Amino acid sequence: MSEVVLGVGASHSTLMNTHWDEVADQPDAIGFRDGLTEAAALVADARPDAVVVIGSNHFRGFFLDLMPAVTVGVAECVGAGESGTPGGPLPVDTGLARHLVDSLLDNEFDAAFSLRLQVDHGITHSLQYLVPGLDVPIVPIVLNMFAPPLPTLRRCHRLGEQLGRAIATDGRDKRVVVIASGGLSHRLPWPKWFETFSDDDRFLVEAWLNGRTSWTEYEVRRRQIIRAAEADINPDFDRRFLDLLATGRLDEIVGYDNDRVEAEAGNGGQEIRSWVAMAAAVGPAQGRTLGYAPIPQWLTGMGVAVLSPGGDR
Repeated sequence: MSEVVLGVGASHSTLMNTHWDEVADQPDAIGFRDGLTEAAALVADARPDAVVVIGSNHFRGFFLDLMPAVTVGVAECVGAGESGTPGGPLPVDTGLARHLVDSLLDNEFDAAFSLRLQVDHGITHSLQYLVPGLDVPIVPIVLNMFAPPLPTLRRCHRLGEQLGRAIATDGRDKRVVVIASGGLSHRLPWPKWFETFSDDDRFLVEAWLNGRTSWTEYEVRRRQIIRAAEADINPDFDRRFLDLLATGRLDEIVGYDNDRVEAEAGNGGQEIRSWVAMAAAVGPAQGRTLGYAPIPQWLTGMGVAVLSPGGDR
């Protein structure tokens, strides 16, 4: 049978690609980047046959004309390539991806699937920094973390449990690494699609609705809106979450409703869903944080952590 051999959680931010020079002399930022390098080495040492990447989409591949809660890419997958992230075709383990979808449905967990999936840095940033140079196929799993109503954290935990069981019954003797991409605390200047108040709000909702074939046309102003935002990071939340992750005590966080997550960690903090699902897929594990830095220049609490299967969690 196949097995999960490692779990990794890592924050993403395209500003890390485009604005590294702003923080290149800051010890915390250097520590976070060193943590990514250490995590990448651990992924390579795990010798994965496939990498399952659980992440978000920032309205470059999914739009308000159709917004599934959970989508698995089972065939063609293309990176959007924004801000220096990987672009173009990505290798997909179609056999494992189809098995995961079938297993989820068999266990009454309805997941959408895509034979032509476009992903953005919510998936590709983790590949850029955690799987550099590795010739390994992926299974991309995109969770809706930005367009309410969102799947609950408890639902995402159950998704992870089902993914772990599905991997274990794959029957192909594959070594699988599960990566969570997203978070930690941050607030994006994004409205709820049903509460638009300013011209920027209305512009963004228009982009989210109509951008399926033309998302690049909205990118310049959208980027300007993001760069003008003030940072809203909660290091206390981030450090507590990383501690709970490492010690296998996520029950407390899993019980948070969406409003509480946003109140404590910002709307971008909803991306902890990927970390919750990853941890549940790994199962009992020994965890540790490799790096954490609140980086206001990137608007985000940036963390990286690993879970090694085994232990009494």
